[in-house]
Amino acid sequence: MLSRWENGRVEVTDPGYQRLFREFYGRTNEELGFPPEHLNESAEELRDRLVIARNIDRETLDLFQRQVNDLRNSDARFGAVVVLDQLNNLVRQMESVKTFSVSTQLRERMAAILTDARTLAGWTALDRGSQLQAWQYHEDAKVSAREADSPHLLAHATAQQAVILLDIGEPAAAVELLEYARKVADNHAPSLLRSWLAAAHGEGLAAAGRHDESLRAFDAAQALLPTNPIDPELPHLLLNDGHLARWRGSALVRLADHNAVTNLEAAVRELETSPHSAIRAQLHMYADLAFAYATAGDSKGALNYAAKARQLASRIGSDRQRQRLAKLQLPEIGGPGVA
Repeated sequence: MLSRWENGRVEVTDPGYQRLFREFYGRTNEELGFPPEHLNESAEELRDRLVIARNIDRETLDLFQRQVNDLRNSDARFGAVVVLDQLNNLVRQMESVKTFSVSTQLRERMAAILTDARTLAGWTALDRGSQLQAWQYHEDAKVSAREADSPHLLAHATAQQAVILLDIGEPAAAVELLEYARKVADNHAPSLLRSWLAAAHGEGLAAAGRHDESLRAFDAAQALLPTNPIDPELPHLLLNDGHLARWRGSALVRLADHNAVTNLEAAVRELETSPHSAIRAQLHMYADLAFAYATAGDSKGALNYAAKARQLASRIGSDRQRQRLAKLQLPEIGGPGVA
């Protein structure tokens, strides 16, 4: 019916379909070009939605969180191609439930789950090369994090949003956001989150050319990283020694530091064999190594990792890394590298 209506083949005259269209598009009858709703129809629809929201219980909320976790696991294994549309639908469904709930407790829990889903959707959108969509998802995530009264979720969404600024060449603004994120989390946050935020800050500082400050931030991240970096309360954070080494190496690439290759090669050995590695992290690592070897003047090493990165980027549909790899400049044989 959506296809037939959008192509102008049918008119939507049935009130039931009009109601479904209003829900799907989030628009009024007038905005969709349908006859105005009668007052009693509008009131009845509101009552129905309130009843649906009232019947949401703890088990349903747990189900929503499991759906987000399952999509996160799919994203870690297969990339953004298979999950972004599913996340869009899930976010829309949860928003509808929360909008019509009058329970403060339910709204707070739903807002927390929504924040998790929105940051994941924003991250996958960024990987698909849609910076504007990614930004909006993170803006919405910050709103729901505040409604959830969760400084930890707010700090995570803010820091992740800063990566979008790095991608579009706004390192100073990114550093400002990252400093705010660390301030929001403060010393009461779990050490895993503080470690992740310190590393994110280090990446931003590297992009801004602040070499020593960047390395100090990564030293702080290493010191804060817990012995067991798996926290069930923070399923959105994937960080261990291998990931931190990769992240530090990525920052060294930005700084054109000669230690970048050593750090990244150490990360390769760990991440390629780790059961907790995400496919996007491996892709980023291969792309970083291509640039690191190019900077070091090693054309063969740069070509080897660029080929691996391009193959993986094509497999998981990472437009973000494909666009980045298109900027790789190989060094002349016997000459200095440029990246």
